[in-house]
Amino acid sequence: MDAEDDPLLQDAWLEEEEEEEEAAAFNPPKRSAGPQLCGKCQWSPKLLPAMLPVSGFWNTVGWMFTNPCCAGFILFLGCAIPAALAMAMFLHYPALDIDISYNAFEIRNHESSQRFDALTLALKSQFGSWGRSRRDLADFTSETLQRLLFEQLQQLHLNASHLGGPTRLKRSATPPAARGRTRPTTHQSPANQSSRVPRGASRWDYSSAYVSANTQTHAHWRIELIFLARGDAENNIFTTERLVTIHEIERKIMDHPRFREFCWKPHEVLKDLPLGSYSYCSPPSSLMTYFFPTEKGGKIYYDGMGQDLADIQGSLELAMTHPEFYWYVDEGLSAENMKSSLLRSEILFGAPLPNYYSVEDRWEEQRHKFQSFVVTYVAMLAKQSTSKVQVLYGGTDLFDYEVRKTFNNDMLLAFISSSCIAVLVYILTSCSVFLSFFGIASIGLSCLVALFLYHVVFGIQYLGILNGVAAFVIVGIGVDDVFVFINTYRQATHLKDLRLRMIHTVQTAGKATFFTSLTTAAAYAANIFSQIPAVHDFGLFMSLIVSCCWVAVLFTMPAALGIWTLYLSPLESSCQASCSQKCMKKSSLHTADDLFIVSEAAAGPARGTLPYLDDDIPLLDVEEDSRLFVLVLILSIFFASRLRPASRAPILFRPDTNIQVLLDLKYNLSAEGISCVTCSGLFQEKPHSLQNNIRTSLEKKKRGSGLPWGSRGGTGEAAQPDLQGTVYISKSKSKGRPAIYRFSLNASVPAPWQLVSPGDGEVPSFQVYRAPFGNFTRKLTACVSTVGLLTQKSPRKWMMTTLSCDTKRGWKFDFSFYVAAKEQQRTRKLYFAQSHKPPYHGRVCVAPPGCLLSSSPDGPTKGILYVPSERAAPKVKPSTTSGFNPCMNTGCGKPAVRPLVDTGAMVFVVFGIRGVNRTRRPDNHVIGDMGSVIYDDSFDLFKEIGSLCRICKAIAANAELVKPGGAQCLPSGYSISSFLQMLHPECKNIPEPNLLPGQLSHGAVGVKDGKVQWISMAFESTTYKGKSSFQTYSDYLKWETFLQQQLQLLPEDSALRHGFQTCEHWKQIFMEIIGVQSALYGLILSLVICVAAVAVFTTHILLLLPVLLSILGVVCLVVTIMYWSGWEMGAVEAISLSILVGSSVDYCVHLVEGYLLAGESLPLHQAEDPTACRQWRTMEAVRHVGVAIVSSAVTTMIATVPLFFCIIAPFAKFGKIVALNTGVSILYTLTVSTALLSILGPGTFTRSRTSFLKALAGVLLAGLAGLGVCLALLESGFKIPLPNGMTL
Repeated sequence: MDAEDDPLLQDAWLEEEEEEEEAAAFNPPKRSAGPQLCGKCQWSPKLLPAMLPVSGFWNTVGWMFTNPCCAGFILFLGCAIPAALAMAMFLHYPALDIDISYNAFEIRNHESSQRFDALTLALKSQFGSWGRSRRDLADFTSETLQRLLFEQLQQLHLNASHLGGPTRLKRSATPPAARGRTRPTTHQSPANQSSRVPRGASRWDYSSAYVSANTQTHAHWRIELIFLARGDAENNIFTTERLVTIHEIERKIMDHPRFREFCWKPHEVLKDLPLGSYSYCSPPSSLMTYFFPTEKGGKIYYDGMGQDLADIQGSLELAMTHPEFYWYVDEGLSAENMKSSLLRSEILFGAPLPNYYSVEDRWEEQRHKFQSFVVTYVAMLAKQSTSKVQVLYGGTDLFDYEVRKTFNNDMLLAFISSSCIAVLVYILTSCSVFLSFFGIASIGLSCLVALFLYHVVFGIQYLGILNGVAAFVIVGIGVDDVFVFINTYRQATHLKDLRLRMIHTVQTAGKATFFTSLTTAAAYAANIFSQIPAVHDFGLFMSLIVSCCWVAVLFTMPAALGIWTLYLSPLESSCQASCSQKCMKKSSLHTADDLFIVSEAAAGPARGTLPYLDDDIPLLDVEEDSRLFVLVLILSIFFASRLRPASRAPILFRPDTNIQVLLDLKYNLSAEGISCVTCSGLFQEKPHSLQNNIRTSLEKKKRGSGLPWGSRGGTGEAAQPDLQGTVYISKSKSKGRPAIYRFSLNASVPAPWQLVSPGDGEVPSFQVYRAPFGNFTRKLTACVSTVGLLTQKSPRKWMMTTLSCDTKRGWKFDFSFYVAAKEQQRTRKLYFAQSHKPPYHGRVCVAPPGCLLSSSPDGPTKGILYVPSERAAPKVKPSTTSGFNPCMNTGCGKPAVRPLVDTGAMVFVVFGIRGVNRTRRPDNHVIGDMGSVIYDDSFDLFKEIGSLCRICKAIAANAELVKPGGAQCLPSGYSISSFLQMLHPECKNIPEPNLLPGQLSHGAVGVKDGKVQWISMAFESTTYKGKSSFQTYSDYLKWETFLQQQLQLLPEDSALRHGFQTCEHWKQIFMEIIGVQSALYGLILSLVICVAAVAVFTTHILLLLPVLLSILGVVCLVVTIMYWSGWEMGAVEAISLSILVGSSVDYCVHLVEGYLLAGESLPLHQAEDPTACRQWRTMEAVRHVGVAIVSSAVTTMIATVPLFFCIIAPFAKFGKIVALNTGVSILYTLTVSTALLSILGPGTFTRSRTSFLKALAGVLLAGLAGLGVCLALLESGFKIPLPNGMTL
């Protein structure tokens, strides 16, 4: 007998020939010859044979999963093997690093990364590190270069003396810049000196080998604060209220109980007497040192420890005489526009800590102690923002803590997602705890196996931030497979033999889930070809998890179903029967014979229909659905093509969070490598004698001079003590009449009034402002009247209103004052109201119960007011520093020129370095060995010095690329520029940068064995680092083109022709550009893999075409919705798109699987009408898989919904895209795919080994044809772009 006539063997057509022959020896049941109407959706009672072979592979499989001992052993292995692998991994292999840094997205194999890494390695080999710790070695290298230049000059003079006579200039063997110098660490170049630095900029030694007898003298840690002005259109931080707020926050930081244990204690602070109460801890590096000076012993100390605010304009004028001032403010501030939207501040902490011998002594222990201490500031700083000042906090340790905390909190949402899915699984498994447990356990244990393969087998040493998405997505994906197995097992109720039923379940569900898991894993695996390590590892990790999850479910669920059916089903059935009142309905999984409970009426033997069928489902209007699909597809393609690349830098966290605002602000601030630890007034100003400048701005105001800087509305803010007043409240109460209250600015209480005593909601007095001040701009008027009183001797009555007094009703103006409409710092909340009954008096109280004089809503005579708290009342006698103007008499001098603070991208032009050698580290990971530098042995500084100077001046003169004063052609110590002009005339007038005193130049040289190996010139470019990568790419091309033009002017044998330009910002832009390109290539690759897999699975072109059209429609519609939502194509969106194909095809494949299964039970009379046959098979397919795929879609969306609330932006956006794709996919599957199958599907086709071989051959031929086309294009000279940005 032909094997294809047996339906079961059609389902097992991939097995060996011997098994087929053995199975064919058994007679299959005949088809029913009676007429069966397709409209009634009757199922042939001979879907599967009544018996299976007593031997063979599938019989063994059925026996394994139905034998209790064997099934239990499989469940035991399913739990023991993952646990053993996980234990071996955790105990015998290095722990996985959790890399949540931005560097995980760096493309190390790209040219931009290789160039910058080569420069970084060269700097590290020369200086040890690239940062403030290289100061001493940078000075030493500068001196070495001076010595080499001086020796070269000496050689030139000796040659000249031999040729023509003695030189007129005699020099010593030591350069002048190095004379009298015993230690290179004490070097201060003239460019690093300041006329106003009597105390000198701090030059401490950062060397780890340095041993100090004093503790906390080395500044090793910091907290960085940024104060943003908000709440008004001007957004100027230099107002009294904002400066007072900032000062109080800084004082709170210093008042921390453990601050003295970790603070920085430089030796310069010992001269500041007021700091003795703080154990001579350095105050914050902040402009508050100018605004809040301290007076002691007749001297003014600029340490920021004062209680009163000095004159704002005078303090600004003094601070602006130092170039260090510009480090604290934004780029918009200048001498003409003395306003800034922000202020920066640094709180410095020192090492070694107490009880440690040196910085090197148990360094990890010291660092751990500091990290444990510094995180205690987070809770306090998070509450300091006001309506006028937003407080941002950062620094290396705090920022890392915030990122880790955010990551961990987002991961906690995965437990919420898993819990919701577990409840849903429990419900959909008919309240079976056993099946729910093993369904969820198989998913969780598969993650351990995948982690073992990822870490041990593939050798990946860290988990990236994108891998956290797996915790959400895999539960939804794994539950899909669980539902398919359970649903298939439930629908095989007509098979009374448990072994036959299990074989049918494994064959049908295993094959369907295999192809869906294959396409999903292939979609994730397509990201393995990405050049971005984080994306590469994410694709590998997700593909491993999906694959392991399928294997785990394939073995675990059949074994669990077998044990559950034999032992637990009767028990659960009896328990549910006894608790039927609590259950909504009985399980559809239980029959009458203790396997499943099935309605006999729904499955009569004469009809032969399965119990889950519903005869009332109408047929689809396929023509209407098809027309609608074509219209939607055309519109989707149109709108999807309008999606544009990202126009801004990637957002990593929610926009309103502290860490994301810090990341956005860094584009306007100086580079992270610049830390201005000695820029405050404590280091820049010596103590001023108060006798030399005794007059304050208050005295100047009394003499009729101009208003202080920063005043508003004609009222000087420096006159704050004169603005505040007190409103006193007294009352008069007569017998039988309500108490009447009196408001007055005078503290005296005439008879018959009595002073109000506190308690019972009464308010004896409260502070107000006489004029608008800061946020206290709400005007209240106190009105007085005698109308309505019984006699003239009766006391007058008062009321408050936000309007003018109503003279028509007898109210006259008494006085007015100003309060705040919203809560501010150091305010208290009060209530005022007017009685709606005679004598219509007013009252102020603490809480509403005491002010319920009227039931009307808030209005002009009733509401809330915020007044200054009592402790904020002005002092009776202001201190000597209140309003102090240091520039009153002689002035403070001209403002300093604004220095470079790295607000633009820093571009390096490097000579003497050919590249980086990474042969020892072939992978593409950030963690690990970076490689070694390949130097250019032909580079000779003195031979090429003229060309170098010419190139530097040419680049510096290009205003389109370089900011004015942004050229840094030489390393620190610009005294060597005087030597260069003697070596070559081109080196005259080399541009010099405007640097902060003590700031290192980014220009550097590498010296080894008395020879200059390489040199890098630095240029602060005009490139704004906040632009999107696609916009910045044009700047990169401008730099590359201009430099190549300059190098082409050099002689062909010049070693400078090997020079290159590099920038750390270039690496970042290529992360996103190539990330998007790689993801799009991944999208195409996953589409190819899915097409091949579906072609082999369906084995028919007419079944493949509906799937392809559905995938195209889903992807285009999802991209269209992204476009409508205002999204742009960034790295996260591109990565998400790369997996859409794999996740979109799942439901379509399940539907096609149902279509093929329906063909195996096709009624004989349906074969005569192809249209009716297609529609019948399509409807049966929907009924067969509808419940499973809808349940799978629901669980996937539930798994991704918690991602919406994640702080990490890629998580949130990824979750939205996956949820959107899932919803669109299930909608397309139940509508478009069914319509296409009804129109295009083959009517009588069934799968066979022959069709499988034909499909496989077709896929292989298509692959070979594609390869041939690529080779032909390469032969013709066509360049094929690659995902890494290169061309083939």
